[in-house]
Amino acid sequence: MFTPAIKLNGVDGTYINNSTSDNATRFSFNNIGIVFNSSPKGKRYERSAWKSSSFAIGINRVADFNRNYTYNGTNRDTNTASSFAEKMAYNANMYPEDLSSPNSLASIGYNSFLVDTFFGSFYSSIVPWKTGINQRRTVKERGGITDIVLSFGGNLMEKLMLGATVGLPTLTYRREVTYEERDATTDPNNYFDNFSFNENLTTTGLGINLKLGFIYKPVDAVRIGAAFHTPTYFGLTDVQNRGISANTEGLRNALGYAGTTTVLRPGVDIPENTYEYGLTTPWRGVLSASGIVGKYGFITADYEYVNYASMRFKFPGYTGAATDINTYIKNNYKGASNFRIGAEGRIDMFMVRLGFGYYGNPYKNLDYDKASRIDISGGVGFRADKWFIDLGFVNSTYNQQEQPYTLDELNVKVPTATLNNKLNTAALTLGWKF
Repeated sequence: MFTPAIKLNGVDGTYINNSTSDNATRFSFNNIGIVFNSSPKGKRYERSAWKSSSFAIGINRVADFNRNYTYNGTNRDTNTASSFAEKMAYNANMYPEDLSSPNSLASIGYNSFLVDTFFGSFYSSIVPWKTGINQRRTVKERGGITDIVLSFGGNLMEKLMLGATVGLPTLTYRREVTYEERDATTDPNNYFDNFSFNENLTTTGLGINLKLGFIYKPVDAVRIGAAFHTPTYFGLTDVQNRGISANTEGLRNALGYAGTTTVLRPGVDIPENTYEYGLTTPWRGVLSASGIVGKYGFITADYEYVNYASMRFKFPGYTGAATDINTYIKNNYKGASNFRIGAEGRIDMFMVRLGFGYYGNPYKNLDYDKASRIDISGGVGFRADKWFIDLGFVNSTYNQQEQPYTLDELNVKVPTATLNNKLNTAALTLGWKF
């Protein structure tokens, strides 16, 4: 059995009352696998309590990170260079980044002349944001999670089906970010024209997890089940590259440097950063029930609980940083409830399917109350004696919010971008029996 798929991910962005649209189209294989089944024959089947057993090997695409998105707007309240300056500030609420580290945001802001001590001993931004700064953030994401699975199952007395799956997921994630700010006034004498900051991140890793479950058949027409999915324990590696180009007009000359533009090249002026760390994903619990409508089809429903607050990071040698991040997760995430319902109708060898899924908001903060996801699916299928074919379509929609930079100063609020994600997937499954 294998399933090729085409995925179209569209993102509508809104930032400071300005709207943008972007999309990405990708081809992938959702799964490929093989199942081996064995059962006793004849009178041995009648005498045996263990009616059948199965073993499966599969490769499943369980997450897809492919998308493009952009948002932009004119900001008259804050700017990124102020964020760079803040990271060098000393006060009770912030920790200064070391200027001797050339890949820190503090160092990048200072060495590109966007931040300096122009007013005595305090670091400040040169960017004149009060007259308007045109901001633009462009993101390209690629990659996914592919799970290599070994599954075992058994049928006890045609009443109880038991199953276990060991998963070995591999993760690959690539993100290319370009963030730009440009002086909205085009004034050539205010020491700022524009800058473009680039950040590329590649994350790779391998994990392990376990899924356990059962299905019980009290009567022929009813199935009830439960499953528990352990967390996935990932070992991950991040490789990060940063670069910037900043045109500060006459500032360089005023400070005794030639030209108007400072360029800090990734991997040359700003060294590559590599991090190794551990990630424990949330555990999941599932309850399910289904009803069989004779030979005409079935109806099924699932309830799933995901404890997002149980996520944990581990940074070898940096216990304090891990504690801070894990405390943030505990304080800002919560458990979420997911609901799925589906139905299949069958006439002879032809089938029609419909499904609906609701995935709950994982955030405690009410400002992110639109972070839930809705899936609507449909499909058709054909079954023959030795082979089958299914065509399915899934439409997923969810909202996401992000800020292009952060500021910890009191009474200063960074604008938030809202991203409306729409993922459409068409998949074709082909299978053979032997």
